[in-house]
Amino acid sequence: MDRRGAAVAELERRLGHVFADRALIDRALTHASVGQGARKQPDYERLEFLGDRVLALAIAGELMAREPGADAGALSKQLHVLVSGPACARVARSLKLGDALRLPGGETRRGARTQDTILADACEAVIGALFEEAGFDAARGAVLRLWAPLLDEPVDPVSANPKSELQEWAAAEGRPPPAYRLVDRAGPDHAPLFTVEVAVEGGAPERAVGGSRQAAEKAAALALLLRERSA
Repeated sequence: MDRRGAAVAELERRLGHVFADRALIDRALTHASVGQGARKQPDYERLEFLGDRVLALAIAGELMAREPGADAGALSKQLHVLVSGPACARVARSLKLGDALRLPGGETRRGARTQDTILADACEAVIGALFEEAGFDAARGAVLRLWAPLLDEPVDPVSANPKSELQEWAAAEGRPPPAYRLVDRAGPDHAPLFTVEVAVEGGAPERAVGGSRQAAEKAAALALLLRERSA
């Protein structure tokens, strides 16, 4: 067995499911940058879209069962952090998913196999593939087992949804809502880096970098909020 084949087998062992449809799991692990033109390979983007929804439903149902007295706002904050990119990347690392990815050689050399954004997206794609082949019960069972350590950890509302927390803080201080500005976009289309600045009237701005504009905005909001609350 080749190195990648062994990595896929290890991923399936940790996932608890061996795919009968080998093309399906291969697609779930293929980055959009693989191949061009007529040689373009089916990639994981559609499965990622599906897996994101399957993951959210599985985690939402588990939170409802675990927290019968929690209101919708508290549940939403917990859900947000549990299905976030960092959470999915953490689970991807527990699956050793990076070793099983199909990437161009240049992306491997640039460290794409360890990049949170790519790992998170592929993790959702694998969940989508599992749902496609085995149905929701199998996908839910795998999600709850893989997310068990995260479900047992306390959720910090600030890190769970820093943009909402920053907006609430600004309102409590009698200030206008935070203003976000895209400062820079660098890197190739399949692995971009966004630099975003956020400011609240009356204070200095903060900048952060992320693999998506949303991730950069969240990181900037968190940095500003932590700074203001420690002042």
